[in-house]
Amino acid sequence: MILVLRALGVGDLATGVPALRALRAAYPGKELALVAPRWLSPLVELVGGVDRLVEADGLGRLAWPGPSPELAVNLHGRGPQSHRMLAGLRPRRLLAFANAEAGHHDGPDWRAEEHEIDRWCRLLAWYGIPADRTDLALRRPAPGRLPTGVSIVHPGAKATQRRWPPARFAAVARELTDRGHRVVVTGTPGERGIAEEVARRAGLPADAVLAGATDLGELAALVAHARLVVSGDTGIGHLATGYATPSVLLFGPVPPAQWGPPPDRPWHQALWVGPRRPADDDGPHPALAALDVPAVLAAVERSLRVRRTAAPAPLLPAGSLRS
Repeated sequence: MILVLRALGVGDLATGVPALRALRAAYPGKELALVAPRWLSPLVELVGGVDRLVEADGLGRLAWPGPSPELAVNLHGRGPQSHRMLAGLRPRRLLAFANAEAGHHDGPDWRAEEHEIDRWCRLLAWYGIPADRTDLALRRPAPGRLPTGVSIVHPGAKATQRRWPPARFAAVARELTDRGHRVVVTGTPGERGIAEEVARRAGLPADAVLAGATDLGELAALVAHARLVVSGDTGIGHLATGYATPSVLLFGPVPPAQWGPPPDRPWHQALWVGPRRPADDDGPHPALAALDVPAVLAAVERSLRVRRTAAPAPLLPAGSLRS
C-alpha cells in the first residue's frame, strides 16, 4: 500500500495532482491512500486514482489502523514534523526531501523558491518516478442545479494580504455585467460578507451571491462550466487551471512563479506587480494593491480572446481514472 501525505487545502491538492498521477502510474496494482482533510474528499474524487482518503487536519499523530505501508510519500512539506508523522507509521520506505533534523538523509534538497508543482515532480524524479507537470486536468462534473456560462468573481482569500480590495472587485464585476457577462460572487461561508459587499457595490442581484451556498464539489462544477474566473491567489484559481476555464488571477505577496498557472496557457492570466516590501498593516500586500481595475479588465480581454483561438487544453471527462 502507498500512503501519501498532503494534509493542506484546495490549491495544495491541485498542485500535487501531477505527483499523485505519477505515483498511480508507477504502482498500478497497489492501493493508494491519501492523507488529507475530510472536507477535500469531493476534490479528491475529481482528481481520481486515489483508493482511500485517510482523514487528517494538518500534522500530528495519525490514527492509522492498518499495517505499516509499503511506501510513504511526503508531498506535504520539507519536514521535520511531516517526515516524523510518516516515519512513525514505520513504512518500508519513505520518499521525502532530505532533512537531517528528522533523521532523513535520503532525497533531494529543498528549494524554497521552486514552483509548487515542480517541487513534487522533482522529488519523485529523484527517486526514479517520472511525473508530467502539465497533468493538471480534473474530472468535469455535471453542473446539476448550478448555472453555466457564468463569470465568477471570488474576492476572498485565507490571508488578508492576498485580498484585493472589495471595491475593485466590484468595479470589475460591474464592468463585466455591462459587457454582457452573468456575474456570480463566490466564497466560503466566512467570506459571505465580503461577497455581499462586492455584489452590492456592483449592483448585482442578491441571488448572484453564491458564497457559502456551494460545497467544494459544487464549486468545482461551477468553475468547470464557467465562462471566466477572476480571483486572488487562492484555491479557485487552481480549479480554473484544472478545467482550462479562462482566468485572471491576482498575486501578492507570493509571485505566480511559485504558485501560478502554467505559463504556456495564456488563457490563464497571472498578474503581479512585484517584488514589493511587505505592508505595515493588515491590508492587501503592496504587490497586490498596485494592481488597478483597468489592468485586470485588460487581462480579462486577453484571457477570453486567447481562449477562443488557442488549442484546447487537456480535459478529463467524468469517469476518467480509477477512483
